[in-house]
Amino acid sequence: MMLSTPSNAAANSAVTAFAALSGVVLAASTLYLNRSATKRSRSGSVSWDLPEWAAEYTTSEALKRVYRTDEEMMKVAVDLSRRNVEENTGGPFGSVIFERLADGTARIVSVGCNRVVPMNNSGLHGETVAIQIAQAQLGLYSLRAEGGNFELFTSCEPCCMCLGATLWSGVNRIVCAAAKGDASAIGFDEGPVFDESYDHLERAGVKVERNVLREAAAEVLSNYGKIGVIYNA
Repeated sequence: MMLSTPSNAAANSAVTAFAALSGVVLAASTLYLNRSATKRSRSGSVSWDLPEWAAEYTTSEALKRVYRTDEEMMKVAVDLSRRNVEENTGGPFGSVIFERLADGTARIVSVGCNRVVPMNNSGLHGETVAIQIAQAQLGLYSLRAEGGNFELFTSCEPCCMCLGATLWSGVNRIVCAAAKGDASAIGFDEGPVFDESYDHLERAGVKVERNVLREAAAEVLSNYGKIGVIYNA
């Protein structure tokens, strides 16, 4: 059986058609890649900030204020969590890094509040925000790198991510208000956090205190549960 071969004209026509189709595909692919690159370039750099109202906690006068008790210090963290909800600038969690001075008093180094939803960034919990700002301001990758004494006050016991951040942050002490169960009660999944997690912190030299102003902090969580986004449920 003899197979017929296409004429030169037909072959040329097919090649021309294929080349035209290839050009269309290439153009479409280039357009897609350019658009994708544009999208990537828009999200390639990460930036975030605190809400404008939070600046009042770190004015020159605010940074000079001396704190003497855990309750005074925790009140700042709880106030941050409450204000963040009232201003609709993030989740119901607030944190503060204090420096413990030689005379036993303390002063604010940085503040943080949850910015997950407004900044589209699941890593921006109150603790991680406060830690990053403190390290940036002091120029330290670890807050204890130069022998300083820093403490993290947080309006709720940390999730699994923030416990890890606490361990590596270089703080000497963490003080918590609301309990993990208070956050879980409104739908937040705090992840694998166990008593052993806190034991590990203690062994690493991070002292742990809990339930300081728990009722006030739990109230903030409860109120948020009625109106806010439970972003990791």
